[in-house]
Amino acid sequence: MSTQEFVETERKYDVDIETPLPAFEDIAGVEQVADPADHQLEAVYFDTEGLILAKHRITLRRRTGGADSGWHVKLPAEQDSRVEIHAPLGQPETVPEDLAEKLLVFTRGDELRPVARIHTRRTLHRLHGSEDVTLADFVDDHVTAETLHPAQLERQWREWEIELVHGDEALWESAENILSQAGATRSGHASKLARAFGTAWPPAVPAPPKARPKGSAGDAVVAYLAAQIAEITAQDPGVRQGADDAVHRMRSATRRLRSALSAYGRLFDAEAAAHLKTELKWLATVLGKARDAEVLRDRIGELLNDQPDALLSSPAATKITDELEAAYNSGYREALRSVGTERYFRLLDELEKFRDEPPTRPRADKKARRVTAKLAGKAIKRLRRSQKAAARQTGVEHDTALHQVRKDAKRLRHAAEALRDVHRKPAVKLARDAQELQKILGEHQDSVVARSVLLRIAGDAEGSPENKAALGRLLAAEEQRATDSEARYERVAKKNRLNPL
Repeated sequence: MSTQEFVETERKYDVDIETPLPAFEDIAGVEQVADPADHQLEAVYFDTEGLILAKHRITLRRRTGGADSGWHVKLPAEQDSRVEIHAPLGQPETVPEDLAEKLLVFTRGDELRPVARIHTRRTLHRLHGSEDVTLADFVDDHVTAETLHPAQLERQWREWEIELVHGDEALWESAENILSQAGATRSGHASKLARAFGTAWPPAVPAPPKARPKGSAGDAVVAYLAAQIAEITAQDPGVRQGADDAVHRMRSATRRLRSALSAYGRLFDAEAAAHLKTELKWLATVLGKARDAEVLRDRIGELLNDQPDALLSSPAATKITDELEAAYNSGYREALRSVGTERYFRLLDELEKFRDEPPTRPRADKKARRVTAKLAGKAIKRLRRSQKAAARQTGVEHDTALHQVRKDAKRLRHAAEALRDVHRKPAVKLARDAQELQKILGEHQDSVVARSVLLRIAGDAEGSPENKAALGRLLAAEEQRATDSEARYERVAKKNRLNPL
């Protein structure tokens, strides 16, 4: 079932039942008002038993009547704006699968059920500017609402809404003055559903603390953790629906969380931090199977495209591409299974609890600059130790040691990223320097993995001269890539000072 996505930008106003309509022509830029259009709208709102969507200020409804009958999901965006996703009407009690998947990261398997019914008698006034451009839609709504869960309540009210179409902020501000003069006041409720629930409307999920140069170390780290948890939440629907880069971005967020918990774990209860790191490692591993196969597929595909045309049609090339495609598909299927498990949903619950009620130790209450600088310094020392260890190794052991350098560089990069709002430019530079090392050694590690795959396929390949020649050219090209990336690493490592914060 197809869905459509829009950004809705509107303001709501409370108004008395008998209040006359405002003078629309007095709004700046409005030159003409279309004839009013009347609509009867019936909407049923859905949520879980615990009103989890409401707590995240998300609404899910099935509405009939008007020009946009169907299922609607509204997600918070910037001030006065919401992302609105539409799906066809379908069945009254069955949430469309596409919408249910987008919300699964919040509902986590809990059943969606009707929680309210709202009838709206709407009169639409379309406001036009020059050349008949639609600037905004003004609606006059008479609302009758009935809540079904957790308590049965009935309410009636009248409200005005003005939604920007092609108008700008100046029109909005002018409209604000005109509507205020007519007797309207900005609504104290973000949605009709919130007003229908009244005092039964649940409090929103609390906002995480902000990182500040003079704030606490705990707040700085929790703010970074919160941003990564939000990224996992944002990428979840894309992972389920096969969106480009969604698996990679979710995996990156899990790695950032693990890095921050490793670098700054001493600020929190050790057992709680260790448990989250274990579960995040599981999720990163699951996502990594698809992501690593995708990277390898694209990498070797690039090599194939750089070779003579005869290679592309050889049995060896076909075997390589088929195997890598199968590995990606297998990894992606496992990722899909994993994000539908109780273990994954439990991890999301635990991450949010850690964010909202961080199990801090006394050290977390101290000023962020000194405490975090010391802990980040440990990550620098860890990286330098692994660099020295790699310099002493040769052959396969050297490749393994360089991979450890890469992992330690990534850990340092994420540790520094967490401190951008605390240490500002020094943290930005440290993160950039660590990322440069990580990126170069990532290229080297990709080459190590690609060569191992090519060598294995060469061992399994038919003994034809064409196949062996084709695989030989690919291996030679990949070995040159590894040599080049290691040389770049040596140059960068010499000039990269990794200055402490």
